Amino acid sequence: MNRKRKTHSGVIVPMITPMSADLSIDRYSVALIMKTFTKNNISTFLLGTTGESPSIPDKQKTVLVKTVVKENRGKVKIYAGISGNCLQESSDNGNQYADLGVDAVVAHLPFYYPISPDNMIRYFTSLAGKLNCPLILYNNPQSVGSSIPVEVVEKLSYHPNIAGIKDSERGMERINSCIDLWRKRSDFVYLLGWTAQSVYALSKGCDGIVPSTGNLTPELYKKLFETAIEGRMEEADKYQKITDAITDIYQEGRSLSESIPALKVIMSAYGLCKPQVMPPMYEMKQSEQTKLKKIIKELLQEL
Repeated sequence: MNRKRKTHSGVIVPMITPMSADLSIDRYSVALIMKTFTKNNISTFLLGTTGESPSIPDKQKTVLVKTVVKENRGKVKIYAGISGNCLQESSDNGNQYADLGVDAVVAHLPFYYPISPDNMIRYFTSLAGKLNCPLILYNNPQSVGSSIPVEVVEKLSYHPNIAGIKDSERGMERINSCIDLWRKRSDFVYLLGWTAQSVYALSKGCDGIVPSTGNLTPELYKKLFETAIEGRMEEADKYQKITDAITDIYQEGRSLSESIPALKVIMSAYGLCKPQVMPPMYEMKQSEQTKLKKIIKELLQEL
């Protein structure tokens, strides 16, 4: 079941933002994480939800983008988030990141004022028209509080500078509708953020997955993706179960503002980063960190 890959497809990991104790960008950890991505030929999405984008100062965002581009050396695609409530700032950041070397930028809806479907179209059309690189839409109602209707995305999909959507909204009906609309489109991609449904969506024609747990185990998601699109479903299902079990360790029973610090803790157990996070999130208590590190190491040894 090999199929032709689109420009923006495959496994795209929403990278954590590694931080030092003073909350500046930890360039050493950025380099370590990027090596695991390039080794597995996996792309990265900077400054998204997992990357704590709303909490990071613009100067530190620029440091992160520059460091990733330098470490990448053109090996894999780099995506950078530009979401915000100011259209001009988002477009300025997007063009700066494009000049630095990112392949495309990503933006969800503004999240302060309610926005109608018609104004969603006007907003993203304006943003895409100001950018010097492709824009990928990001549907993230859990954080933004609003969903981009599928019919709005369909209208925006014909804009020459809008290349696809990363969709984190739950719901099988929405997944099926999106795949039916865009799987045969060479100019528009559907990237799934609800990674518990990765194998199902890929088997139906989804173009790519955006797994936060890929920060820790990129090689497992590479295998999941390849086996799923090749139709080796028994193997793909095995990798789905393994990655789901790892994800549950830091996500199950935790809010988003608790699961991101927990993800950094389990990554710190393997020397990939430090556990620091940006306020309003805060580092887990040491006793909780010790317990979590023990759990993840025991699970990965079993797997």
